[in-house]
Amino acid sequence: MRLSRYFLPVLKETPAEAQIVSHRYMLRAGMIKQASAGIYSWLPLGLRVLKKIEAIVHEEQIRAGHIPLLMPTMQSADLWRESGRYDDYGEEMLRITDRHNRDMLFGPTNEEQITDIFRSHVGSYKDLPLTLYQIQWKFRDEIRPRFGVMRGREFYMKDGYNFDIDRDAAIHAYNRHMVAYLRTYERMGLKAIPMRADSGPIGGDDTHEFLVLADTGESEVFYDSAITDLSFGDRQVDFDSRAECEAIVQEWTTPYARTDETHDPALFDQIPEARRKSSRGIEVGQIFYFGTKYSEAMGANVTTPDGAKVPVHMGSHGIGVSRLLGAIIEASHDDRGIIWPEGVTPFHVGIVNLKQGDDEADAACEALYRQITAMGLDPLYDDRNERAGAKFATMDLIGLPWRITVGPRGLKNGVVELTSRRTGVSEELPPEQALSRLQEIFEGHRLGRGIF
Repeated sequence: MRLSRYFLPVLKETPAEAQIVSHRYMLRAGMIKQASAGIYSWLPLGLRVLKKIEAIVHEEQIRAGHIPLLMPTMQSADLWRESGRYDDYGEEMLRITDRHNRDMLFGPTNEEQITDIFRSHVGSYKDLPLTLYQIQWKFRDEIRPRFGVMRGREFYMKDGYNFDIDRDAAIHAYNRHMVAYLRTYERMGLKAIPMRADSGPIGGDDTHEFLVLADTGESEVFYDSAITDLSFGDRQVDFDSRAECEAIVQEWTTPYARTDETHDPALFDQIPEARRKSSRGIEVGQIFYFGTKYSEAMGANVTTPDGAKVPVHMGSHGIGVSRLLGAIIEASHDDRGIIWPEGVTPFHVGIVNLKQGDDEADAACEALYRQITAMGLDPLYDDRNERAGAKFATMDLIGLPWRITVGPRGLKNGVVELTSRRTGVSEELPPEQALSRLQEIFEGHRLGRGIF
């Protein structure tokens, strides 16, 4: 993409309403624009990152054997009355009456809708296990929406639902989701810690939240610092193996890690003092096992091998896709702007032409642009007739992980400058060596080419 032809409404000043880093930088980098309180338009740069995150979530869900579908944003109130949650959910639910006086709602979650789909089409144990998921817009009418996409009213979310014959099978689904989530977050460059949490209005006794440590987090968390040394890495997992998934879950849940709602000071005090840590955390996902809470209320039953009918065991599993953008920025930034991890960056490399209009510099930038694109990477070429300082400031603000700087002086010596946004370290390299370095750097990341 050439910046002269792109829509990137960068702001020089920080809007007064932006209280935290991610909100400030998303507004300044031209990623979002507020439409109303807690509701945002996603501008081209923000949409590119949103789609990169969505693609990773899809890939890891499908790897785990889960099946995508898409449910409506508007739901019938009758389903929620069946489950008993219509009056219990609270004022966060946006209730609507259509022209035929039917009670509707803008879905904050989809347990009822998916249970209705299941009971309409599945009736035998032979069709289990089954896990269905979607990535869809949700709405919760927060009383005080704030912090940009971190606590908005409208948000993009992956929500998945498992259906199993008994508790043991459902706990395997729970474990499978935890493993898939650990893979998902690491691919985004995040350290997301699974923490024993409170189930809230979803219900159930078994639940973990995934939290990214950050000073601006809404939750107070307590943890054994040993958990921050764990890494999923590139290990391969057989998601059908109960023992393998359970072993990984044990590895990640044995060190103490709890939110303030479930914190146990007595257990915490048993950890060596040097490893006892407290911090703030940003919730980026949560998994639940809630047994037969919805299936019993809504008649989602299957026949067993002996002909009996039993309610299925269920769980739900969510990832805040739009919230993840804010969490990544909170975890990865400096005083100049965002620092995108390679796995989710909107463009893989920025090209800065220090002397637009110079024949040799223009030709070198055009050649780099074509070659980077041919490598399967997405470059952003700043071909504007702007001073060098303004171009560098824009690149730093939008946070592309790598920058190639091209100028007449370097070209006379046969080199361009390759700069890491994270470390600030620059190297002067011949153009072909700079390209080889980029290819090597991104080889370890599965790349979703930007279609936006």
